[in-house]
Amino acid sequence: MKTKVVTGSPAPAPTLQALQEQLAALNDRVADLEARMGQSQANGQALAEGATPAPAEPLDEDLLVVISAAIAAFLGKKPRIRQIRLVSSATWAQQGRVGIHASHAFAVQSRSGAPS
Repeated sequence: MKTKVVTGSPAPAPTLQALQEQLAALNDRVADLEARMGQSQANGQALAEGATPAPAEPLDEDLLVVISAAIAAFLGKKPRIRQIRLVSSATWAQQGRVGIHASHAFAVQSRSGAPS
């Protein structure tokens, strides 16, 4: 078995006092993070308890008939509706606005007197 000889001076070892100072600083940081985490979890738990959704109200019979008629008109046959969920999303509103804006034709008018 060969022995490897290392020449040169090793990196200076940190002093005991420097290590103790670093350890104290790390302990302070951990305590601060734990305190923040405790506050965050308490806030999250309060939000979760307050954010419990209310039981869904049953939909009106007339609304179900209208939805069924619209689907039947689109598909060409009577649908079997299994579930209807009300979904609130900004995406639907945005897509509706995009459709409305896209349906408008803007006329480009040239200025009179402008050189051609």
